[in-house]
Amino acid sequence: MTTHLAATAGSVTASYEALSRTVENFLPLVEADADEAERLTHLTDRVVDEFRRAGLYMLTMPKAIGGLELPWVEAMRLVERVAWADGSTGWCMMVEGVVNAIMAAYLPDEGARIIYPGGADVTAAGNGVPRGFARKVDGGYMIRGHWSYGSTIQHAEWIHSGCFIADGDKPRLKPDGTPEIVLCHHPRSSVVLKGNWDVLGLRGSGSYDYALTTGELFVPDHMTFPFDGARQWRGGIQYGAGLVTATTWGHTSWALGVGRRALDELARHARERGDPFGKLHESASFRMSFAQAEAKYRAARALVYDCWNGLCDSYARGETASLEQLALIRLAMRHIHDVISEVATFAHRATRGVSLRPSVLQRCYRDIHSGTQHLLLADQISQECAKVLLGTAGQNAQMAMFGVHAPGESKGH
Repeated sequence: MTTHLAATAGSVTASYEALSRTVENFLPLVEADADEAERLTHLTDRVVDEFRRAGLYMLTMPKAIGGLELPWVEAMRLVERVAWADGSTGWCMMVEGVVNAIMAAYLPDEGARIIYPGGADVTAAGNGVPRGFARKVDGGYMIRGHWSYGSTIQHAEWIHSGCFIADGDKPRLKPDGTPEIVLCHHPRSSVVLKGNWDVLGLRGSGSYDYALTTGELFVPDHMTFPFDGARQWRGGIQYGAGLVTATTWGHTSWALGVGRRALDELARHARERGDPFGKLHESASFRMSFAQAEAKYRAARALVYDCWNGLCDSYARGETASLEQLALIRLAMRHIHDVISEVATFAHRATRGVSLRPSVLQRCYRDIHSGTQHLLLADQISQECAKVLLGTAGQNAQMAMFGVHAPGESKGH
């Protein structure tokens, strides 16, 4: 893909090995501030400042605007480690990676120059799932709406908001019957945060609802791109599959880390904690169940990396992603979430009261059962992926955010 912006003086360069060392060095800070982030309901300033200083929010951004443009599978391993230390911090790291990757790859040049004038050290947040409405006007859109789940928005400089394009009071439909959606980008000063993040888990992620400070806001065309089928303006072949790859990467990376930590905490309590029946690790039935939980997690993780290594190997050869590869990474994302939900529930029950009180295990349990609520884990998406593996997706079918679409196929209203 030909780039349209030169890398700037704000570029950060680092090898994967150096970034891995940086992440490992940051884990004590992440763990130390996790309780404070839950109290604040957003990450601490010092965690965000340190992550920005080290370039850990730039992992997936194109080199053309100063990002690191790591292969997805390398960036996945880094987010996995941070999510192991704290689910909310890992969640915010992956959200920055997702939102900035797609903004930097798909915004037209004029928009990219506005958002990234000094390079890739920019924070962005918001919700691309359409919860607002946009009406077309000369040169752009007038948008309105109320959005939820603006993860890491407390520290964002730019907001990314999904809107249904409306003709009057009705969403505009594409030829296949699905609504037409546009992603609009606007300054943090254009929104007000509702401060309503009183939730079960991911409490430190600051995933507040937000609304515009005015009834409507004008967003110029160069600050927008379509939800599905956006033109790629910069970055390598790994950005060619649109939003599907970035969003799947993010949620999968997070699940790997927080699931691993739940099992590690369970093992620690099993070794250390005793009750009138003895220490937990001395129970043969517990050891059998723990072995099964480890096997399920490790098998799900192996599936994830098998799918992502295969996809990244294709990109390294200059090949675009196949429909089957995209279906497989999405199925692996759903599967790892199903597995970590199961093993976290086992850990909660097996430790007999440990996760009733504030603890790392309790936080893992709460975070996991919050992460599994995301729309991208809906049964309907897996059902669409099954069409691909069954060979019934249709000729020239393409993967979209919420399904598999074949030319001429009507989805209804």
